[in-house]
Amino acid sequence: TAAMVAAQDPFDVLVNAAGTARHAPALTTTPEDYDATMALNLRAAYFLTREVARGLIAAGRPGSLINISSQMGHIAGPDRAVYAASKHALEGMTKAMAIEWGPHGIRVNTLCPTFIRTPLAEVTLSDPAKRAWVLSKIKLARLGEVEDLMGPVVFLASDASRLMTGTHLLIDGGWTAE
Repeated sequence: TAAMVAAQDPFDVLVNAAGTARHAPALTTTPEDYDATMALNLRAAYFLTREVARGLIAAGRPGSLINISSQMGHIAGPDRAVYAASKHALEGMTKAMAIEWGPHGIRVNTLCPTFIRTPLAEVTLSDPAKRAWVLSKIKLARLGEVEDLMGPVVFLASDASRLMTGTHLLIDGGWTAE
């Protein structure tokens, strides 16, 4: 990661969107599933974000670093102990990085979507009972689309959010309003 990022010009904007979910009850989660989830959802985000910030600081440039988290970074759900832990940790990491790098003009924030129609979410949504549960929690009564994240990403990447750092935008259709 470090060599790849160092070989590029400094990034003005980073959107960390890689993620995984291996949903299982906490009592049956395997160490392999735990490690794989934490490796992608937290470790990869940490080191990529750090290297991008390192390049911005060395170049004396501001930037906007956006981590795609989840509403599960603020709540939890059945079979999501490891996933929720990874997203809660991502929220804390984002805040700590915002504090450290704010003096350099680097903003670090998260987007926290609900269930978005993607292959990753389809694992849950393909089960009719789980789909009904998800839709019962989303007050706008619909699943999210990738396009629902485009405006918030552009906002956080732009100067329109130049006083925002260390915070999050919940794109959850009202789920966390309860």
